[in-house]
Amino acid sequence: MEKKLGKATRDVYGQVLVELGKKHSNIVVLDADLSKSTKSAEFQKVFPDRFFNVGIMEANLAGVASGLAAAGKIPFISSFASFLICKSYDQLRMGVAFSGLNVKVVGSHGGISVGEDGASQMSIEDIALTTTLPHFTVLMPADEVSAYPLIFQAGEHNGPVYIRTCRPKAPIVHSPNTKFQLGQGVKLCDGKDVTIVACGLLVFEALQAAESLAAEGIKASVIDMHTIKPLDRSLLVAEAKKTGHVVVAEEHTLWGGLGSAVARVLSQEQPCKMEFVAIQDTYAESGAPDELLVKYGLTSPNIVAAAKQVLGKK
Repeated sequence: MEKKLGKATRDVYGQVLVELGKKHSNIVVLDADLSKSTKSAEFQKVFPDRFFNVGIMEANLAGVASGLAAAGKIPFISSFASFLICKSYDQLRMGVAFSGLNVKVVGSHGGISVGEDGASQMSIEDIALTTTLPHFTVLMPADEVSAYPLIFQAGEHNGPVYIRTCRPKAPIVHSPNTKFQLGQGVKLCDGKDVTIVACGLLVFEALQAAESLAAEGIKASVIDMHTIKPLDRSLLVAEAKKTGHVVVAEEHTLWGGLGSAVARVLSQEQPCKMEFVAIQDTYAESGAPDELLVKYGLTSPNIVAAAKQVLGKK
């Protein structure tokens, strides 16, 4: 499919914050001195009295948010995903998850597509960490079309949510009239031979892979699994029953991400042949985003190869 770049999902986050802020006066936004990059600065421009910069102290960021949520506010907290999740995990665990508080956690610059900033700022384990937190909903929108309704719904959902947003502009994969709902995957194309389940920037790569496979007579379904927790079990089971072969593609470490969640569900309810396209047991180096996706095996040719592998074709 043609690659038409839209907005980065972090830009959409800034827009949605303003809309939510207009609708809900108890929404407050906190950042760790990165508001221009996370785009929470958009909220600050409109609601300066409801915006708080706690400085470069992510653990304190989560702790303050817990207190605000306990007092009846709906806090959105933002920073780079690698800093926000890794540095504040204990506070997210005990301050937010344990109490089931209504805190929205937004990790910007997720994955290796951060690019030149290097491994210290590339979050490749955030999904594994946040899905293990009880009561958390975990989201990774693929493009601007899906990001707007999903982030808006997250703001109105009663309970803790983690949302990964990305730095680069994301290719448009959804049509404007697509309906989105937390916990319900979106099937972008229907096939009978293999099902490709993807999230984030790899949804576009999955669609390109489906086109390449179709040219060889292999018909693939493609699912945007934007909600990783709770997972759309019914859609997964139905697809596994139909195709009997599943490939999972994600910009995350192989351990503990979307692939692990899909494998657990299907092993329980509809065992089938599976392959996984993900970051292996490594951190990435600094480089251009597109080049990094190629080097670490996260592009459509890798998905095509995985589909052929699971189908037993060379």
